[in-house]
Amino acid sequence: MIKLLVLDVDGCLTDGKIIYTSNSSEIKEFNVKDGLAIASWIKMGHHVAIITGRNSAIVKRRSDELQIQHLQQGVNDKATALRELVSSLGLEFYEVAAIGDDLNDYEMLSMAGRSFTPKDGVKDIQEIVDTVLSKKGGDAAVREMIDIIIEENDQKDEFLSLWIKE
Repeated sequence: MIKLLVLDVDGCLTDGKIIYTSNSSEIKEFNVKDGLAIASWIKMGHHVAIITGRNSAIVKRRSDELQIQHLQQGVNDKATALRELVSSLGLEFYEVAAIGDDLNDYEMLSMAGRSFTPKDGVKDIQEIVDTVLSKKGGDAAVREMIDIIIEENDQKDEFLSLWIKE
């Protein structure tokens, strides 16, 4: 059963675009469908980590908003970061699902028990992951990933019960 989701930001949680305003502020768009699924996953008692190569106050804000427990920014070696995180949580790699879209995610995705890339992930990543999603990065690709894992974990009723009270 998957217990930890590891998310890349640019190209997965966002469309990969980085927009700078004239006053040097950075703009990113996040999909609310991803956010609802991430928040639900956490409410179900599971772990979420963001491991990203860039540093961004916007990512910190989104992480705090969603109550993501593990945020690692400015990471050059995502495989080492993942190895340390899995060890600190007392998990095994088969309990980890990861999503990434480019070559800096290659080793991290290779280590995860379940790996995903958005529809627009680079070819070399599409060739090594378990699932190429139908959604592009920033277009609810993370939601699609979580929906798949919820099904595979046989937790759909638990997931739905967070929002549907019958």
